[in-house]
Amino acid sequence: MSRLSLTPERTLPQDALTAALLGRIWRPDVAGPAIVTLREGMLVDVTRAFPTSRDLCETPDPAAALRAAPGEPVATLADILANTPVDGRDPARPWLLSPLDLQVVKAAGVTFAVSMLERVIEEKARGNPAAAATI
Repeated sequence: MSRLSLTPERTLPQDALTAALLGRIWRPDVAGPAIVTLREGMLVDVTRAFPTSRDLCETPDPAAALRAAPGEPVATLADILANTPVDGRDPARPWLLSPLDLQVVKAAGVTFAVSMLERVIEEKARGNPAAAATI
């Protein structure tokens, strides 16, 4: 199997230079996730301003808030993209995560958070309706 090759040119939208781009990365140096934005090729950690991407998305103007947020440069987008595929990842360097953290995601009217909870309950109950009601 060939290794996934991620590059800024292949992953960014055409308006990347003017867009307000939100992301999440895993930062091994702090042993946790960080909210980042792209600034001049660098991913900048803005977690102090927005601990979760949900916090940013609930502001009146998320794009303006993201652009104005102070932050700490972590690494180039190219370096983090190169370290994102699981095969060949260096666990001592940052990698991309899903930008979703605490948001409720809907698609075709289905709330994934509810579906996920239903699946967990069904799995733990092992088909027993009484156990499912208790859980």
